[in-house]
Amino acid sequence: MAKATTPKAAAPAAKKPAAKPAAAKKTAAPKAKAPTGTAIPLETTSDTLRDQASAMAKDAAAKAKDYANSGKDKTAEMMEELSNMADDVARTLDKRFGTAYGDFVRKAGSTVGGTADSLKGKTVDDLMDDARNFVREKPAVALGAAAALGFVLTRLLRAGSDDED
Repeated sequence: MAKATTPKAAAPAAKKPAAKPAAAKKTAAPKAKAPTGTAIPLETTSDTLRDQASAMAKDAAAKAKDYANSGKDKTAEMMEELSNMADDVARTLDKRFGTAYGDFVRKAGSTVGGTADSLKGKTVDDLMDDARNFVREKPAVALGAAAALGFVLTRLLRAGSDDED
């Protein structure tokens, strides 16, 4: 017996999504292409530069501290030599003019020697702290000393440039 063929139910048609209006379509922004040979991301470059700058600043600070320590030591040595010279001059003055003049120079030499000993016993950081405290306590004196030092240095530089001309 032959089977009757029944018409197959039509399969539902696949629904297509409704087309979006043209204004609602998003257009992808064109991607910027890096020039050839620059594949390093910008964040990595800035981090690397920041790290290099930090390392250079630490190195410069260490070198500056070394120079300051060297200068402090040389200054203390020169002050000790000046104190010794003052003692020699004081003995000469004692012989020629009397002890009153010798004592005056001896006292000045002793003060310079004490300052040299104090300088040897302090670090550069201690000296900077002392200078900051002095400026806070006596700003007028510090300003006057800075002005006088600037005047003297200007005169020395001008005298040196006049000699070269």
